[in-house]
Amino acid sequence: MDFTPGMVDARLPTPLYHQVYLILRDQIRRGVLASGDVVPGEQELARLMNVSRITVKRALNELASDGLVSRHRGRGTVVSAPGFSPMVKGSFDNLIESLRLMGLETQIELVEHSSASAGEALAEALGLPAGAPVKRIVRLRKLQDEPFSHLTTHLPEAIARKIPAEAFGTEPMLVLLQKAGVEVCEAEQWITATSAPVAVASLLDVPAGSPLLCIERIMRDGEGRAVQQITAYYRSDRFQYHLKSRRKRASSDAAWKQDG
Repeated sequence: MDFTPGMVDARLPTPLYHQVYLILRDQIRRGVLASGDVVPGEQELARLMNVSRITVKRALNELASDGLVSRHRGRGTVVSAPGFSPMVKGSFDNLIESLRLMGLETQIELVEHSSASAGEALAEALGLPAGAPVKRIVRLRKLQDEPFSHLTTHLPEAIARKIPAEAFGTEPMLVLLQKAGVEVCEAEQWITATSAPVAVASLLDVPAGSPLLCIERIMRDGEGRAVQQITAYYRSDRFQYHLKSRRKRASSDAAWKQDG
């Protein structure tokens, strides 16, 4: 079993039993615990995770309730589900169309929205004066009612005021921008690997510190003006980006260039 001491932390707001549940669920989904494997016993898990046996028992019962394991007297807890969960795929080859389709094929949950003042970095990214008013929107994207991405979006106030607040919880952002009269033509993004912050981990239903894909993206209109800044965290077990490259020749030199 793939387990790192300290993954369960009593200082976190997530209950201990749910932290244990998330860790074990992750082991099952990644195939570390495969279908038919016997999960370590309650006493052994309690020792490994430095929690009480009652905490472990509740976590195992939650896994059983979700159909991921079955519990048998005398035999123990057996993994009953294959390590598979539906995967959301994005593409660099046609990024804006990929984002539009992803928005239409997944569900939205609005976490919060508020007015804010742009700090220096955000103001520079959006081409606004420091302190300019912006709208901050935090949303989750779900597939089959399970979250796979955490999205924090900032819109210039001049654009945000054209969008009804209730629409942030029902429609894809690209659709809302289009309805506001903004045609998104360009996207620039930066991609890094990171560990899940506590607040984000809680909303994505993964253990704090889990590996996430972080994408920072600036969307621009046809005149090159920034219309949206977004910081997105994606669960590594439920999202992947596809990139296809091919070799092209320029004069006498050969170089790799990205399609799209």
